[in-house]
Amino acid sequence: MERLFIQHLKNLPDTARSFLEKNPDKRIFAFYGDLGAGKTTFIKALCNELNVIDIVSSPTFSIINEYQNETGMTIYHMDFYRLEKLDEAYEIGLEDYFETNSYCFIEWPEKIDELLPTQTTYVKISQNQDETRVLEIF
Repeated sequence: MERLFIQHLKNLPDTARSFLEKNPDKRIFAFYGDLGAGKTTFIKALCNELNVIDIVSSPTFSIINEYQNETGMTIYHMDFYRLEKLDEAYEIGLEDYFETNSYCFIEWPEKIDELLPTQTTYVKISQNQDETRVLEIF
């Protein structure tokens, strides 16, 4: 397990850059954390570091947002908070996304745990009382 710390929002780009540098060959990331822990904010920072040209927003209602970066690379941002049944994940073809070798950033992965491939990197984001964040990478 590795830990990264976010002391302040101004440090977010550096932490996102470090996160990507420490995981150069990883593509599927499952982000766990309480509501308001900073999952979406951190994924936005990751997308900025990947030079995404689209507007990055929470896919809470769309379930999956697709972004492009400057070189045409596709990045998927998934949010399964509203998923009620595992069958819904099958219906949207979730497994196909995992086979693309594109970045897949997943919020609320506990809703689809059994569908996550073995190469998934698990990340827990926790908020401390002083508003700092800790990322534990498994």
